[in-house]
Amino acid sequence: MRIAVFNEIGALRQVLVHRPGPELEQLTPPHLTRMLFDDIPFLLGAQREHDLFAQALEAEGAQVCYLKDMVAKSLEAPGVRDQFVEEFITLGGRAANSERKALRDLFADIKDNTALVEKTMAGVTYEDAGLYPRYPLTRLVRQNANYLLDPIPNLYFTRDPFSTIGHGVATSSMYAQARMRETIYGNYIFKYHPDYAGQIKSWYQADLPFSLEGGDILNLGRGVLGVGLSQRTAPEAIEQLCRNISCDEESGVCSILVFDIPNVRAFMHLDTVFTQVDVDTFTIHPGILKVLRCYRVYMDGKTLKVVELTGKLEDILARELDTDKVTLIHCGGADSIAAEREQWNDGSNTLCVRPGTVVVYDRNTITNRILQDHGIKTIEIPGSELGRGRGGPRCMSMPLKRETI
Repeated sequence: MRIAVFNEIGALRQVLVHRPGPELEQLTPPHLTRMLFDDIPFLLGAQREHDLFAQALEAEGAQVCYLKDMVAKSLEAPGVRDQFVEEFITLGGRAANSERKALRDLFADIKDNTALVEKTMAGVTYEDAGLYPRYPLTRLVRQNANYLLDPIPNLYFTRDPFSTIGHGVATSSMYAQARMRETIYGNYIFKYHPDYAGQIKSWYQADLPFSLEGGDILNLGRGVLGVGLSQRTAPEAIEQLCRNISCDEESGVCSILVFDIPNVRAFMHLDTVFTQVDVDTFTIHPGILKVLRCYRVYMDGKTLKVVELTGKLEDILARELDTDKVTLIHCGGADSIAAEREQWNDGSNTLCVRPGTVVVYDRNTITNRILQDHGIKTIEIPGSELGRGRGGPRCMSMPLKRETI
């Protein structure tokens, strides 16, 4: 089976998601900041919302694949489970590596692959690993959970750890320490899952030194890849990606359109402020328009070249995508307060399931109405709990197959 994602809006046929699990229940107030959360989601509520999200995708004809199940299937190959455990411990940091035997024994006792994957996601405390008899002072003085392996609560944002581009994958080099282990799951799927083993071309690797995250990557089509220069994607990463991908028919990309957006948490990725909803229509947070800078990055033979693009964003997009006209739909409309509030609640983070049809959070009532006024069909899902992780429908989905347009 081949990955095939050459655009943002073709009918979605296969998509990878992660239903939130026990990892969310490991969040406590002292750990929120380093885990990149602003609040603690209610797990059962988040799961109910995610189930409705998955049902909406299936109703649109998409096959929904679950991360946990696909990793578990990948571990069935001979020797792969033990390799996964060793690599996961290695990525866990110095404390985990110092107690490698205890972790190895704990994971060995979990015979079911799905349960094993779930435990790696949920995290391992000193108590889980039976280590507190060796650390009595630690147990006494640390009132909060003491993790040997941190939980990975951001996993339900499957957009970020890797990016499907054409027939290949760019594995992310994650910006934050809390998210660096997320990439291991995609790596094992694309290396060892029977649907993909030996078939997937790699455009970028997690061990490269410059951060690159999937929320900054948009498959704009017509030979153009959109990439956000953001809080979490570095210019050096974009340059390396361009060198790796340009004019390779497996990627379908000959140039990268770079969007330089403000380096702030509210705009952590390009898709938090800008997504495509139809062939010639995009939604955008108006707050970035006055400061946005755009560049075309491309290879001229063996030389990397950059051109700064000037003019209105809609005109730049029309030129780069070779279309007559582009329409920008402003998140929140002309109301600056609504724009800031609904952008924070992922009003600009739409998931297009076919041209002119998008999945959105129901809470962004003003933006959704404006989308509808422009002829865009909105499939509205609840996101009160899911949204606490600062991500919307696009963040929660990684397309594996889209129809060409």
